[in-house]
Amino acid sequence: MAKTSYFDKIQAKAFRAGVNPRSDESLKWFRKTLSSITRPSRTGLLKDSALKKVDKPLSGRMFMYFYDPKTKDTLPYYDRFPLIIMVKRTSDGFYGLNLHYLSPTLRAKFFDKLLDFKSNKKYNDSTRFRITYNFLKSSSKLKEFAPCFKRYLNSNVKSTIAEVPATEWEAALFLPTEQFVRKSKAIIWKASKELIY
Repeated sequence: MAKTSYFDKIQAKAFRAGVNPRSDESLKWFRKTLSSITRPSRTGLLKDSALKKVDKPLSGRMFMYFYDPKTKDTLPYYDRFPLIIMVKRTSDGFYGLNLHYLSPTLRAKFFDKLLDFKSNKKYNDSTRFRITYNFLKSSSKLKEFAPCFKRYLNSNVKSTIAEVPATEWEAALFLPTEQFVRKSKAIIWKASKELIY
């Protein structure tokens, strides 16, 4: 018997709570509910049947994976399990917005703004974010991007890259899966807020 997807369980819980998918109400519900759950296994999440395993992540999509930075010895802190919206591919990797660098409250606000720049309202395989670095940098509305914008090398990705489908964006957004090294999440979130404001 196939194992029930962790994401399916979360969505079923939201359905039972009467939450309207992809609404202001649902963002608040996921943020409140998922912040208080026991952290799921990161390795287990990468194998979850709701996620799609990919070799080459595409721009505008959301992904999670394990990562070991090439310059980790000189970094003040980093996240070993990024949750990114990919912005641009490069010859040796990609740039992405690692949403873990924002506190859940700021993350919800930023994500809500990003939804204005999705390709359509279908929330299927054709739905993606239409964003570029220049667009993010020039938009006063999206200043939260600054602490999230990171470069990742293909050679330092240490696991399968799992794509989070649009139907699961809200759930993935607030799962407590960040794995910060050297500093606590509270210190990192405070530093990010100071950088933004």
